[in-house]
Amino acid sequence: MKVKARVQYTIRDVPRSVDRALRKRAVDQGRSLNAIVLEVLATAAAVAQAPRVHDDLDHLIGSWVHDPETDRALDEQRKVDLRDWQ
Repeated sequence: MKVKARVQYTIRDVPRSVDRALRKRAVDQGRSLNAIVLEVLATAAAVAQAPRVHDDLDHLIGSWVHDPETDRALDEQRKVDLRDWQ
Protein backbone atom coordinates (compact mmCIF):
# COMPACT_ATOMS: atom_id res chain seq x y z
CA MET A 1 0.00 0.00 0.00
CA LYS A 2 1.43 3.33 -1.05
CA VAL A 3 1.13 6.17 1.45
CA LYS A 4 0.55 9.64 0.08
CA ALA A 5 3.31 12.08 1.00
CA ARG A 6 2.23 14.95 3.21
CA VAL A 7 3.50 18.47 2.74
CA GLN A 8 4.24 20.80 5.62
CA TYR A 9 3.57 24.54 5.34
CA THR A 10 4.87 27.49 7.27
CA ILE A 11 2.46 30.39 6.95
CA ARG A 12 3.60 33.87 7.89
CA ASP A 13 1.79 37.14 8.53
CA VAL A 14 -1.54 35.59 9.49
CA PRO A 15 -3.83 38.48 10.43
CA ARG A 16 -4.85 38.45 14.09
CA SER A 17 -8.54 38.40 13.13
CA VAL A 18 -7.99 35.22 11.08
CA ASP A 19 -5.98 33.63 13.88
CA ARG A 20 -8.70 34.44 16.43
CA ALA A 21 -11.45 33.09 14.17
CA LEU A 22 -9.59 29.84 13.47
CA ARG A 23 -8.71 29.30 17.12
CA LYS A 24 -12.29 30.02 18.19
CA ARG A 25 -13.60 27.50 15.66
CA ALA A 26 -11.12 24.91 16.95
CA VAL A 27 -12.24 25.44 20.56
CA ASP A 28 -15.93 25.51 19.65
CA GLN A 29 -15.62 22.23 17.72
CA GLY A 30 -13.24 20.61 20.20
CA ARG A 31 -10.69 20.04 17.44
CA SER A 32 -7.07 20.98 16.93
CA LEU A 33 -6.09 24.20 15.20
CA ASN A 34 -4.21 22.12 12.64
CA ALA A 35 -7.36 20.13 11.77
CA ILE A 36 -9.36 23.34 11.35
CA VAL A 37 -6.72 24.94 9.12
CA LEU A 38 -6.54 21.82 6.94
CA GLU A 39 -10.32 21.83 6.60
CA VAL A 40 -10.40 25.53 5.65
CA LEU A 41 -7.60 25.07 3.10
CA ALA A 42 -9.32 22.05 1.53
CA THR A 43 -12.60 23.94 1.31
CA ALA A 44 -10.96 27.03 -0.20
CA ALA A 45 -9.08 24.89 -2.71
CA ALA A 46 -12.33 23.08 -3.60
CA VAL A 47 -10.71 19.75 -2.81
CA ALA A 48 -12.75 17.06 -1.14
CA GLN A 49 -10.95 15.99 1.98
CA ALA A 50 -10.82 12.25 2.57
CA PRO A 51 -12.23 11.23 5.94
CA ARG A 52 -9.43 11.03 8.44
CA VAL A 53 -8.89 7.70 10.12
CA HIS A 54 -8.05 8.28 13.76
CA ASP A 55 -5.61 5.95 15.41
CA ASP A 56 -5.47 7.82 18.66
CA LEU A 57 -7.65 8.21 21.73
CA ASP A 58 -8.72 11.83 21.22
CA HIS A 59 -12.38 10.81 21.24
CA LEU A 60 -11.98 9.82 24.90
CA ILE A 61 -10.75 13.23 26.10
CA GLY A 62 -13.14 14.60 28.69
CA SER A 63 -15.21 11.43 28.83
CA TRP A 64 -13.99 10.14 32.21
CA VAL A 65 -16.83 9.58 34.62
CA HIS A 66 -15.87 9.55 38.29
CA ASP A 67 -17.14 6.37 39.85
CA PRO A 68 -16.22 5.45 43.42
CA GLU A 69 -16.21 1.72 42.65
CA THR A 70 -13.84 2.20 39.72
CA ASP A 71 -11.63 4.49 41.83
CA ARG A 72 -11.41 1.78 44.53
CA ALA A 73 -10.50 -0.87 41.93
CA LEU A 74 -7.80 1.38 40.44
CA ASP A 75 -6.41 2.17 43.90
CA GLU A 76 -6.22 -1.56 44.63
CA GLN A 77 -4.30 -2.16 41.38
CA ARG A 78 -1.81 0.57 42.23
CA LYS A 79 -0.74 -1.03 45.51
CA VAL A 80 2.80 -2.39 45.44
CA ASP A 81 3.47 -5.65 47.20
CA LEU A 82 7.11 -5.46 48.28
CA ARG A 83 7.32 -9.27 48.26
CA ASP A 84 7.03 -9.12 44.45
CA TRP A 85 10.33 -7.22 44.36
CA GLN A 86 12.39 -9.57 46.49
